[in-house]
Amino acid sequence: MVRMHTPGKGIAQSALPYKRSVPNWQKLTGDEVKEMIYKLSKKGLTPSQIGVILRDSHGVNQVRHVTGTKILRILRAKGLASKIPEDLYHLIKKAVAIRKHLEKNRQDKDSKYRLILIESRIHKLARYYKTKSVQPPNRKYKNT
Repeated sequence: MVRMHTPGKGIAQSALPYKRSVPNWQKLTGDEVKEMIYKLSKKGLTPSQIGVILRDSHGVNQVRHVTGTKILRILRAKGLASKIPEDLYHLIKKAVAIRKHLEKNRQDKDSKYRLILIESRIHKLARYYKTKSVQPPNRKYKNT
């Protein structure tokens, strides 16, 4: 998602290697990596957390190069993917935390403003997912 409420350009990112083949030192096969993905997903981890664990603990730099498909697509094929997209979930979680904070601290004007910005990002992302048919068209985010 583009940076909406900051003046920064937001172009910092990691560079993927040009070669899309599996490295020589990689000992895991695609089926073994898929089994690890299923196991980690059943523990309740998100696709990005699964990717970090596979990269850091098992030396799988890109799951897509080993298995041929992305982590989220693997989980969807098995029926283990969550109903709500991960980025939208984290924005809603952040908004709920700020709303809980505002119940105790009603005078916190900065938090009120940040909540408005987060909720606008939620609505923008939800609108995008509705056009891409990831979310049902009747799903609404309630500001309560």
